[in-house]
Amino acid sequence: MRHARLTWEGAFHHIMNRGVNEEKIFSSANLKSKYIELLAEKSAIYRMRILAYCIMDNHYHLLLQNSSGRLSEFMRILNSQYGFYYRSVMGGKGYVFQDRFKSTLIQNESYLLQAIAYVIQNPVRANLVDRFDNYSWSSGSVYFSGDNKSFIDRDFVEDLFGSKKNFFMALQSAHKQKYVVKRSKYGQIFGDEEFIKEAEKKYDRRKERSVRENKRTDDRYFEPVEKIIFEFQQKYGIKLEDIDTITHEGKRMRGEFLVLLKDLGGLTYGEVIEFDLFSDMSFGSLGSLYFHTKRRKKR
Repeated sequence: MRHARLTWEGAFHHIMNRGVNEEKIFSSANLKSKYIELLAEKSAIYRMRILAYCIMDNHYHLLLQNSSGRLSEFMRILNSQYGFYYRSVMGGKGYVFQDRFKSTLIQNESYLLQAIAYVIQNPVRANLVDRFDNYSWSSGSVYFSGDNKSFIDRDFVEDLFGSKKNFFMALQSAHKQKYVVKRSKYGQIFGDEEFIKEAEKKYDRRKERSVRENKRTDDRYFEPVEKIIFEFQQKYGIKLEDIDTITHEGKRMRGEFLVLLKDLGGLTYGEVIEFDLFSDMSFGSLGSLYFHTKRRKKR
């Protein structure tokens, strides 16, 4: 059984995901730019503090703080919307990312410094550039640059390193240091054994509280949105954009898709209405359609 993410409000994470079957899902400048654009947009909406990122041809790395406690919701929407965009531009069918994103919980500032250096040195390790700040698709060139337009929390990262000199020294030593991730009962951790024990205790308390409050943990039960879309389109043999909602059958299909997005995907009405299929509907009418469809399915 899948466990909920080992996280809590304020926790730091190294997030990574790859294209399905190692597909180069960020193969062009346009595709990389689109993911960074979505990252900036969704991090503002979900109040995620982004510390570093690096977009490679077939995978990405993110360093962030779960500052709102909505990590899984944020990542689900970010990856799903990129998946829609990728398929609309590149064609093809099925999933874009190989699985749920991989998340490594980071212990403290000492480990966080290593993780940031590891992420932005990724293009150098891959022999794509000689210097990290020559790579256009990472946050490497933002730090100690005076760039106040970036969505990266540059001030926080610069305070961590203390000075530009320390920053460059950390990047140079990143090649020598081993980035050793440890496994716990509930996920990967970049930290020491004592932190693993404390993190597991914190997870257990969170799980018990969730049961008492009868609340579902957001990514324990919810499916990736692109999976829901793929299976829905396979079932009916039609693409979402080809559904004619003027007809009775099109309206019925739209209602069923709404129920799937809510019940299996965990989307809010505000997220659902971003789909073109629902763009002509109000929040109130979405609620009415949802409950009407649920009642009809029970008959």
